[in-house]
Amino acid sequence: MNTRRPLRLVIIDDHAMVLEGLKAVLGRFAGRVRVVGDALNADDALPLVASLDPDIVLSDVRLRGSMSGLDLCRRLIELAPHRKVLLLSAYDDEQYLFQALRAGAVGYLLKSVDGEGLVRQLELVAAGETVVDTTMAGRVAASAARLQSGEFWPGAHLSLTQRESEVLGLLVAGLSNRAIAAKLVLGEETIKSHLRAVFRKLEVNDRAGAVAAALREGIFR
Repeated sequence: MNTRRPLRLVIIDDHAMVLEGLKAVLGRFAGRVRVVGDALNADDALPLVASLDPDIVLSDVRLRGSMSGLDLCRRLIELAPHRKVLLLSAYDDEQYLFQALRAGAVGYLLKSVDGEGLVRQLELVAAGETVVDTTMAGRVAASAARLQSGEFWPGAHLSLTQRESEVLGLLVAGLSNRAIAAKLVLGEETIKSHLRAVFRKLEVNDRAGAVAAALREGIFR
């Protein structure tokens, strides 16, 4: 007979429907995992995690507000080095995976994972393993080799994603948000979102500051 208690989990996602969906899915595995708390943003998550001290924190990578999921992961581990933070994302992109691992996360999973798969990965994390979504495994080794040899995109060393680097490069070239959106075939709101992330990572407040930082750091010349 299995007498092991269920894993205690806190979930952070900025979409209430996603939170409710995850709780509903995990509710089918109550003997193995129990959701003890949830939050819609990092600011609420910090005191919640501190008070509940869960076995694992499951957070979306991209959160709206003052901190991203990556920022939250770093902060949680700064406050409690034993903390296990597993990042969940809709983005099948190894650049986010590497950033997650550099931030101290114990793994990176895609939101397409099914309930049984998610619970199994949570149990592996609880046992001390680092987990990576199986659908990404084929590309991770090649990307790791490029990263090791320095063959990565401009600004990667400052935690810019490849897309953020592309947006910053076009900003340095003098393009407007509308022109950048047209060039990358993206919506203007998406470009604004990327720019907010760039500003945060470069620790600047506006476009001029981002251009100056990019030139000062030698990201683009």
